[in-house]
Amino acid sequence: MLNVEQKLEVLQSYPQLQRKNVSLGRVNFHYEESAYEKKIVALHIHPNGNGYIYAGLLPNYETDAKGFVNIRDYSEADLRTLLDETIKAMSTNSSAVEAKEPEQAKAAPALATTSTGGGTWINEDGHSLTLKYEDDMWYVYSGVNLDMAFETRSEAGEYLKDEGFKPQAQA
Repeated sequence: MLNVEQKLEVLQSYPQLQRKNVSLGRVNFHYEESAYEKKIVALHIHPNGNGYIYAGLLPNYETDAKGFVNIRDYSEADLRTLLDETIKAMSTNSSAVEAKEPEQAKAAPALATTSTGGGTWINEDGHSLTLKYEDDMWYVYSGVNLDMAFETRSEAGEYLKDEGFKPQAQA
């Protein structure tokens, strides 16, 4: 098992990953060149050595509901293999992925309004809500007031659609 310093050293050896310090001494790593809405590769790398790597696009890993694998007991070789496979999978958007995740793959094009999937949503009465991705969460705002918060883009999109809102057409 690697300690947190060793895990961070491995993650920082990937120049395509960007380190983001988050709360409680934890660290995330983002892959900004991802072909998917998902940008987080490493989630909550904790000072105690715990952490998660995104493997939601990989067929040979058992993941949690959000597509992450716990790497607490990973060796350096296992961690590098997982990172290599994840980055490769996130680099291209293929039809093989659509077969693995049909609901998300079908919903994403209809719901995306910008490259980050956020934007302005309008209902029939002309009222608008703004969807933003911040701090690993999707937030729905009514003006400056927070209306709702969601863990996934699809949950936020479902909520907005259920409330009668549609993405505003881009100019």
